Amino acid sequence: MLKIYRGTQTLEGYLPHLTYTESKEDAEIIIVGGKKFDLKEFPKLRGIFKTGVGTDNLPFEEAKIRNIYIQLPSESTKAVIYDETASFTCHLILMALYQHSGNFDTWSKTNRGSLTQKHLLVMGTGNIGRRVVSRMKNFMIVDTFDPQQNNPEILNPLIKKADCISIQMPLDDSTKNFFNAARLSLMKDGGVLINTSRGPIVNENALFDQLNSGRIRAAFDVFWEEPYKGKLLKLPEDRFIRTPHVASTCKEFLEGLAQDFLAFSNEIEQNQIA
Repeated sequence: MLKIYRGTQTLEGYLPHLTYTESKEDAEIIIVGGKKFDLKEFPKLRGIFKTGVGTDNLPFEEAKIRNIYIQLPSESTKAVIYDETASFTCHLILMALYQHSGNFDTWSKTNRGSLTQKHLLVMGTGNIGRRVVSRMKNFMIVDTFDPQQNNPEILNPLIKKADCISIQMPLDDSTKNFFNAARLSLMKDGGVLINTSRGPIVNENALFDQLNSGRIRAAFDVFWEEPYKGKLLKLPEDRFIRTPHVASTCKEFLEGLAQDFLAFSNEIEQNQIA
């Protein structure tokens, strides 16, 4: 039976009958999440199974040279990921926008504006971004910007008018630190930044400065390293809402991943990968 190394706890409890190893040197398959890993530490590796749709931590070229197969979730499992991540993103958007609606202890209410008049800017119109747009356009005014499709000149005006910005872009060299100090400074006072994509798309230090000033707020499900222990945890949760990378993690997603992994490991073990 193949020896499996767990680089993530995502499937903890879903594949208890398999053989796991703590030795990177002996591992034949690795299950990976969002963390980067060094392929050189796995001399016997035959397969890499990714438990999500982000590919920024996968060593495609090195794996090809070593004839190591990389497997992403199946199309049906991806659909669950896209739908659930989009729904969780909408949850964060609505929670953040309604967060300061009133105070129960004093029974006081804020003089808030109607949600229907607020502007949401969805950054990225891929599989998840399109779903966020479809859901949220029922509640508020939705604008979109995709770096791969739109003229960069339209971005700054969109940032300035947005009451909420939701990041749905993939992480690559062109999007790392995309939201830097300059772009964050364009956000309107009281604006909210939502990130369920990848932490490094936003510059951590610049975000801390903006949040610490009290000018804007944010809700993040993804971080620069995970589990996150960084400086933004010093901020109160009413200014920086944080969740532990759970946007896609529902039962149906995990069950689908488990079945995908079993099929992949069986193909590896029987040398049926083409």
